Amino acid sequence: MLRKLTALFVACILLLSVPAALADDLLATVLNRGKLTIATEGEWAPWTYHDETDALVGFDVEVAQAIAGQLGVEADFVEGPWSGILQGVDNGMYDIAANGVEITEERSEKYDFSVPYAYLHTVLIVRGDNEDIKSFEDLKGKRTVNSAGSTYAMIAEDYGAEAAIVDDLARTIEAVLLGTADATLNAEDSFGDYMREHPDANLKVVARSEEASPVGIPVRKGAENAAFLAALNGAIEALRADGTLNAISMKYFNTDITAAE
Repeated sequence: MLRKLTALFVACILLLSVPAALADDLLATVLNRGKLTIATEGEWAPWTYHDETDALVGFDVEVAQAIAGQLGVEADFVEGPWSGILQGVDNGMYDIAANGVEITEERSEKYDFSVPYAYLHTVLIVRGDNEDIKSFEDLKGKRTVNSAGSTYAMIAEDYGAEAAIVDDLARTIEAVLLGTADATLNAEDSFGDYMREHPDANLKVVARSEEASPVGIPVRKGAENAAFLAALNGAIEALRADGTLNAISMKYFNTDITAAE
């Protein structure tokens, strides 16, 4: 409770320090509205998905809820396909996106990111009887399948693959199993979760990225968002310090993905 009040106090101080010219300051908007509008897929377990009661749950869902709590506002989730999530942040439809968004150089040119709150490894997944692909380099000339604009599609294309586009992890896996795609790439922990739910799936991991990629929350660039980004970072650091991030990670991944390796 003390950390929550401290984070809220910092947010209010930041708000009071914003020049009057920045009347459209995002932090002021969020605090006055009393809601943080959060874009998420809802179809990428265990990051963001629906449980057996159809409730929206997941690592990113609980992290975003905790951040909203630190700011003293309600978490208001809007679900949609990955292809429209960052576009929605661009046009102001959403305040933030909480969907395992990896911090890349290309994305950092367009967005200001929060401090990382998680780290993930990318794995290369093929059908169990595939002996042609054993490394990322073997993707040249092959057909992969991933979400539009995802880091995984970009990695595949960087290695010379033709990246077909679908909406979610389940459809990428289906394409590999049916043989309409040679491979797919995804987060190691997401694929692990899939295999726990489908232990007989004829799939295997043939390669894993050496370095873990940092995951952060993208915010539109602009001076009017600076105070909001500072408050966002303060909330994440408070959740890291009091063990909340670790606890949420252990709940959904059974390991701590919130600390850099």
